[in-house]
Amino acid sequence: MTAASLVGARKTLSIMPTFTCTAACADCGTLSSPRVRERISLDVILSAITQAHRLGFANVVFTGGEATLRWRDLLAGLSHARALGLPTRLVTNAHWAATPERARDRLRLLRDAGLDEINYSTGDEHVRFVPVERVVNASVEAVRLGLPVVVMVELRRERAVTAATIREHPLVRALGADAALVRTHESAWMPLDPDETADYPAGSTADAATLPARRGCDHVLQTYTVQADGRVGVCCGLGLRTIPELNTATADGGDFLDRAVTAGEEDFLKLWLHYFGPERVLAWAAEKDPSIDWEGRYAHPCQACGRLYKDERVRTVIREHYAEMVAIVLQSAWLDDHYTPRMLAD
Repeated sequence: MTAASLVGARKTLSIMPTFTCTAACADCGTLSSPRVRERISLDVILSAITQAHRLGFANVVFTGGEATLRWRDLLAGLSHARALGLPTRLVTNAHWAATPERARDRLRLLRDAGLDEINYSTGDEHVRFVPVERVVNASVEAVRLGLPVVVMVELRRERAVTAATIREHPLVRALGADAALVRTHESAWMPLDPDETADYPAGSTADAATLPARRGCDHVLQTYTVQADGRVGVCCGLGLRTIPELNTATADGGDFLDRAVTAGEEDFLKLWLHYFGPERVLAWAAEKDPSIDWEGRYAHPCQACGRLYKDERVRTVIREHYAEMVAIVLQSAWLDDHYTPRMLAD
């Protein structure tokens, strides 16, 4: 890793070749839809992968938008990553899996190009545009081709599509023992507006009782995202287009990834988010200013993160009192990423 890197955990390169998507989900975290047209060139994609390899990144993720809409460039990127020994993952809505045969043909090309894992996104928003049967087709055929599968399902209190919808589908159950290879996870579907409160199952949102279980954000300063508009962000992608401070470089030159890492780790708030998480920072700010209401509002850390950057009351508390946390955060960085790994190694 670069000499400037404080965060010791190995990093992920996330690439959004395009913001265009076949779906237009409400509250899409990347503001993607069929109407947007931003895209980065193949040269930028290949350069980012080369830089990630040079900097010791752990893996490469292709996401979007819908990365499969850049089919030839996606295959080229996968091949380049494989040539450099970087594991790869694709996040897709599976719009291309209209039949098992079509799913198998596409997945075989992806696997042969270098894909190591595939993730599917579905839920009540996604199925307005991509039927859940396509996600099932794509999941089943991926298992048959030996590709690890994860299906991410939107989480709300009232919903028609759940993780069980996938697990109990007849085509998945027909896999027999291999049905367990279709792993499912549920993730809160968050409003982009940090002032809006969604309806989640009981126990999903952060409050004083659940705060001890909340950990640091393992995406901030650990996932670096090259976006379709050429900006390089310091997290996984949700909210990057609406929070300018999370973007620390532009994809120009041969060292933009290094510049993004350096600039990101020079920002104390980003370090604080990485080691403590946005919910804990919000709780700390509320202790200073009791008018900051946060409990029971956020099931997804990215929405809580948006609150930190967009609520002037929170920003004021951070500006005026952050110095109180500097030594604590840096101590956490040293313990988590330097001292403890050395002791475990010894």
